[in-house]
Amino acid sequence: MMDRIETDIAVVGAGIAGVGLAAAVADTHRVVILEQEDRPAYHTSGRSAAIFIQNYGNGVIRALSRASAPMFATADRTLFPQPLLSQRGVLTLADRDGVRLHRELLAEAEGLRQIEPREAVAMVPILDLGKIVEASYEPDAQDIDVAALHQGWLRAARSAGAVLLTGARVLRGERQGGGWIVETAGHRISARIVVNAAGAWADELAALCGVERIGLQPMRRSMAVVPCPAGYDCRHWPLFDDVSEKWYVKPESGRLLVSPAEEIPVEPHDAYVDDMILAEGLDRFQQMVTTPITHVERSWAGLRTFAPDRSPVAGFDGAADGFFWLAGQGGYGMQTAPALSRLAGQLIRRGAIPGDQETIVPALSPDRFRKAG
Repeated sequence: MMDRIETDIAVVGAGIAGVGLAAAVADTHRVVILEQEDRPAYHTSGRSAAIFIQNYGNGVIRALSRASAPMFATADRTLFPQPLLSQRGVLTLADRDGVRLHRELLAEAEGLRQIEPREAVAMVPILDLGKIVEASYEPDAQDIDVAALHQGWLRAARSAGAVLLTGARVLRGERQGGGWIVETAGHRISARIVVNAAGAWADELAALCGVERIGLQPMRRSMAVVPCPAGYDCRHWPLFDDVSEKWYVKPESGRLLVSPAEEIPVEPHDAYVDDMILAEGLDRFQQMVTTPITHVERSWAGLRTFAPDRSPVAGFDGAADGFFWLAGQGGYGMQTAPALSRLAGQLIRRGAIPGDQETIVPALSPDRFRKAG
């Protein structure tokens, strides 16, 4: 027997995008969140080593990040009893091949200062001074407590009446009678609005609902956990990376998270590590430091999904009434989530858009791709 549920909004996907939006609208709308896995945030949101970096992404991303910063700082303490951000800093390094990119970054960045290579080594003493040609440091970059952000929003949504259904993969959806019918193996949901927050599966969900795909591309990225080199305390090191994005390293819990920073186009799936790609990235990192990687404690991979122009997609589909896209956050989903969730909520309510974000609404619309075609 299939459960029949009537709601205002069916949110597909219980990652940071879905629960952030649900928390933003559950006080004024009935909301059901559908998650295909047995627990929320299983894929990208649950595998994110997130950090808030203002000088990251294109102009749209940076605008959303600027709008998100004060929201992180003033987060509701009843939902988030501990600070969501903690000081980290980002150290960017350039070898001979990366000098041009580094100077371009310095020319356009905010709050980024160039430092001498010796200062970089003072911050991260395992770096090989002879390999560093230029360096810069962004002191305001901060770690994001991803789990606390996600769980706080999920609590907020549920306390306002939202219902979370796990193990609820969408099988089909269709426009019917002025609304939508969405079916899973055990549920038939009637909703006025469907929110496509399905992450790497967002284009697949659109197709299941008879909506035109917009060209979202999942990209695999890997991460290895390695021990902090013997004799060093790496807990307070900044995140450090190569300006050409050959690798990056984030200290966490006394270990180093080392990523090859790869972007491999893949189909949506439960991502796994490609051992060769990971080994190549670790080797590139190894060439910039003076201490060996003794072993890899564990590794994982996740999917970062991008729209063709690498800006998020947020808005109603002009060709499918009541179908709302909230996808394509790429590698910026956590740091832009507060502003994007609030903005998406206002778009759904047809409410006032914050003044500092009015100009980016067209740059988020799913219709921007179809107009270009």
